[in-house]
Amino acid sequence: MGMRGSKPRKQAQVLMLGLDGSGKTTLLYKLKYNESVVTVPTVGFNVETLETDRRSPGLTVWDVGGQKKMRPHWKHHYADTAGLVFVVDSWDQKRLDEARKELHRVLRYESLRGVPLVVLANKQDLQEALSPETLCLKLDLGTVCEGRAWFIQPCSATTGMGLEEGFRRIVYLMKTPLKQTQEDIKVKMRSKGVSFTAMRQILLCSG
Repeated sequence: MGMRGSKPRKQAQVLMLGLDGSGKTTLLYKLKYNESVVTVPTVGFNVETLETDRRSPGLTVWDVGGQKKMRPHWKHHYADTAGLVFVVDSWDQKRLDEARKELHRVLRYESLRGVPLVVLANKQDLQEALSPETLCLKLDLGTVCEGRAWFIQPCSATTGMGLEEGFRRIVYLMKTPLKQTQEDIKVKMRSKGVSFTAMRQILLCSG
């Protein structure tokens, strides 16, 4: 809550995309209200604002419907997007190729060039959910995100695990130059005693 007379905080637009059933709306309301809600497929979009620390802009999150008939309309939301969140169902391997194709199609748009990306690997609470490392390879993130700051965050819309971390990460990527994000990862890996070979693999799967 701002004091009377205080300047309104700047807002940064974050676009949240993903296939229908990936859990976008569920995780947004879990994060916003800490409530598990039963959702129906989003026709159109939901918009919510999320608070961040005082040194960062607040986030206006656009959760756009992921059904096939809605996906051609995604491009109408690309303008003024400061950060992109793509939600993937880590458990549903049958639709993983479909998710990969849609993500690659989105990232090819000129208006999203250089916009930082966080992939939320949702439904990690389910048995047989793929690990973020496996998803990174199957989605070919190392290749498609070249020249872009990005990160893959394990999470669960049901339990809330990893959601705050994922959105903190998008704020960090929006504020930090690409080279610095890569250096930060290297410094963290060195401090943990990670070998050069392992570090290279982690960097390929960590933006």
